[in-house]
Amino acid sequence: MSGFEWRRAVIKIGSALIAPDGTQCSAKYLLAIARFVTESRQQGKQVILVSSGSVAAGRVNVPTRHSPSIAEKQAMAAIGQTRMMANWARFFDFPCAQILLTYDDLRNRTRYVNVQNTIRELLAREALPIVNENDSVAVNELKVGDNDNLAAYTALVAQADTLIICSDIDGLYTADPRKNQDAKLIPEVERITSDVFRLAGGAGTRVGTGGMRTKLEAAEKCVNSGIQTLIVNGSKGEVFDSLLAGKVQGTLFFAQEPQDNARTRWLKHTLKTAGEIVVDAGAKQAISEHGASLLPSGILSVNGQFRSGEAVHIRANDEIVAKGLSLYSSDDLIAIKGLQSEKIEQTIGYTYGKAVIHRDDLVLL
Repeated sequence: MSGFEWRRAVIKIGSALIAPDGTQCSAKYLLAIARFVTESRQQGKQVILVSSGSVAAGRVNVPTRHSPSIAEKQAMAAIGQTRMMANWARFFDFPCAQILLTYDDLRNRTRYVNVQNTIRELLAREALPIVNENDSVAVNELKVGDNDNLAAYTALVAQADTLIICSDIDGLYTADPRKNQDAKLIPEVERITSDVFRLAGGAGTRVGTGGMRTKLEAAEKCVNSGIQTLIVNGSKGEVFDSLLAGKVQGTLFFAQEPQDNARTRWLKHTLKTAGEIVVDAGAKQAISEHGASLLPSGILSVNGQFRSGEAVHIRANDEIVAKGLSLYSSDDLIAIKGLQSEKIEQTIGYTYGKAVIHRDDLVLL
């Protein structure tokens, strides 16, 4: 158990807590969470929920004899979303506000700031923001994909100081406690390293302890931005009693001192990359040591298909050194790589400027 303090928290609640039987919303596990929300607000703290459960809540009205199609799942989400919100609203005597997001809302800087302003205003009006992915319309390429990472993005956009991820196990263990009786709970994590990720099943796999990899991905995004993160067992009411007393029953990931401003954190943690630009040693040095923009002359090759304005990684040898917004598409870059900036227009017929990635749109990794 560890002591902790907070002022604004995002709490992520998964479908297993919202709809334990997989077909309808239930109060079984939510009463303790709702009481925690209410009592925290009475202490002057602010809470934002990231709630799953819309597909499960609408499943009973869209019966299928097979694995549901995308359209059927979207119909389930559309029906279930109102039920999920009504299920939350019955616990509170203050307004609940629905915010449905797709990844597109987060990668667009203007919309990102608008989401931030909406959450800020809702909190000022003492409403409870309840965030979910817009599963009724989102297609795969516009989805965050899991609500652990959606909760991390919500914590970033809401400028929270704490993320609480409710899991079906007590926290991060040295091994899967359901398979290994010698597994031990890790109460505190100072820094999320590759060794910590290996506890979730290793890199490149989602096989781990209770979907732990996405929880660690979410925690990493947050702690690197100065947001402490907790993984707790959301099915145990005593966990929330302890949190009200300033104690953590679970795993606490300590926040690191953020070195970046808000735009840099948005670039680094929120934007997914669509491709990769491989650069030479001179370009790497100019970017890493002198804060320079990336010019076409330093580009060796281009990997992936991406459009102008999308985020890409910058790689030198086997090291990813930076991430930024490319002013040119992958097809453009293949045509102009290795050229001096003055030759861009005569090569492709137009120019967006001398830089491929301007230093204002570039972050070192």
